[in-house]
Amino acid sequence: MAALVLAARGELDYRTFIMANVGDDSENPRTIRYLHQYALPFAAQHGLELVVVDRVLKRTGEVRTLYQDLTREGSRSLKIPVRMSNGAPGTRSCTVEFKIKVVGDELKRRGASAEHPATVGIGITLDEIHRANTRQCEPHERIEYPLLERGIRRIDCARIIRSAGLPVPPKSSCWFCPFHRPETWQEMRRTEPELFAKACQLEDLLNGRREELGKDHVYLTAFGKPLREAIGDGTDTLPFDAYGMGCDSGWCMT
Repeated sequence: MAALVLAARGELDYRTFIMANVGDDSENPRTIRYLHQYALPFAAQHGLELVVVDRVLKRTGEVRTLYQDLTREGSRSLKIPVRMSNGAPGTRSCTVEFKIKVVGDELKRRGASAEHPATVGIGITLDEIHRANTRQCEPHERIEYPLLERGIRRIDCARIIRSAGLPVPPKSSCWFCPFHRPETWQEMRRTEPELFAKACQLEDLLNGRREELGKDHVYLTAFGKPLREAIGDGTDTLPFDAYGMGCDSGWCMT
């Protein structure tokens, strides 16, 4: 959102912004509300194009969300980085399939190619520098880090957004993402109990399928136990300081 504000001021030379939507049923509901209440109107007001694109199955033309992919009948797919019994994250493909490829398809639809690559700016800040250059650049794109190059930090982003009269948006991520910090799960349990219960139900569904296949259970936290047991209501103490792994691709939570 900070990049959108800077572009509106003429401080960044970007006129088109693309959001790869993992699904209104998958993305943080607060992010979806912010998108429609603030981001889209702000872009339109300042002559900027903010495009929301979905994952579309090429064979059928069907829009498929990440939550639908995980819960559809007969699915054995585990595209999210669920935690294995030893706490390590499993293989994930959600970022590639629902973010990188979706944006890539939109860029190519607009004419990007190896001969005429699109300039793609990713909103990583200076204090997230470890998230930059974590994947190979595709032939149809040329990646830039406009905030990083200008020495802008996350705290600066909040200041820039507020200076435009806008509230700071919530962190974008799937509500069931196994990379959530325990504090995030704890806040969800306190403030959005229905959503927390839905995450517990998703974990139960995935493990029910794994039992049928004779496989070990997987979890949405690194604590090696079901989410409803691993995350308390905030009155207990958990070893949160040791829980530091997160998504570093730059395509989620930006």
